[in-house]
Amino acid sequence: MSGLTIHHLGVVEYADGLELQRQFQEARRAGTVGDSLMLLQHPPVLTLGRGAKRHNVLARPETLAQQGVELHETDRGGDVTYHGPGQLVGYPLLWLPPGQQDVRKYVRKIEEVMLRTCAHFGVAAGREPQWPGVWVNRRKIAALGVHLSRWYTRHGFALNVDPDLTHFELIVPCGIREAGVTSLSRELGRKIGVAEVEPIAAAMFAEVFELEPAPAPPPVPTVSVVVRQQGRVLVLQRHEDKGGFWQIVTGRIEPGETPAQAALREAREETGLSIGRVTALDYEHSFTYGGAELFREHAFAADGSGDVRLSEHRAYEWLEPAAAEARMPFKGLAVAVRRARSVTAGGAPNRP
Repeated sequence: MSGLTIHHLGVVEYADGLELQRQFQEARRAGTVGDSLMLLQHPPVLTLGRGAKRHNVLARPETLAQQGVELHETDRGGDVTYHGPGQLVGYPLLWLPPGQQDVRKYVRKIEEVMLRTCAHFGVAAGREPQWPGVWVNRRKIAALGVHLSRWYTRHGFALNVDPDLTHFELIVPCGIREAGVTSLSRELGRKIGVAEVEPIAAAMFAEVFELEPAPAPPPVPTVSVVVRQQGRVLVLQRHEDKGGFWQIVTGRIEPGETPAQAALREAREETGLSIGRVTALDYEHSFTYGGAELFREHAFAADGSGDVRLSEHRAYEWLEPAAAEARMPFKGLAVAVRRARSVTAGGAPNRP
């Protein structure tokens, strides 16, 4: 039996999730990783598949902005759908061997995973012949959208565990006007969390696809720090051999350190500024960079004084927050800059 590495990633920004899939698929093609299943949650986002019709997005752009909901076009199949907290998203990054190279069969197997997961929790879900996905009395509980290239898979499924169902009112879900949406929590009449459902979905996936599950090592723990001075944000340019892009302070958490201790150390070491404390931004996210290695980052803000003395970067600039956010090359860093805008120097610090 072939193996399946299961990654539990927590929150992943949608744009970072697309890059994660791309890099892991390249590694799968190269044979440097095996089959993987990524289990995660996205912040609120609407995604448009290859067959999407724009009029199925009912909300105006300003309404989406007010509610903090992003909009992304993707290369998966299907129409428009919603992802958000409380919804378990699964990205199988597989190679389908001969004998399994059938798109319809692959989609049916993913549906079967969702059916068995629902059944485990006592929810009798089924299929609707005219529509893809998994349903409970013509209410959709799980959506599917896949992309296959030479039998390497991307994208996957989204199971409504306990999301904000009012967000589905922003769209015509999957372009289907004749049906509604539901969740495990609604059907069970009680709250149920993604953490409770995630291991069951992983086990059902391995069972249906006849793969031997193996837990992945946890993502490498890292920090990002939004360093500010007189209302501006410090951005640092990496050396060319390390990408050459601009970013905020980042670094790994060393053994024995708390995230706050690592954030304070990295901010001092990388900037040379006088920094007394860091403030947690209550934001963690997972991402990949430079290959099939996963990181989980904890975001902080800090106020510094003095002159910048670079130790690991080639250049620096002080930018207005909006300009700093726009300069960030990765979505997770941009979110950290945005969150730091609402944290003042007098905010509750997270002391190391």
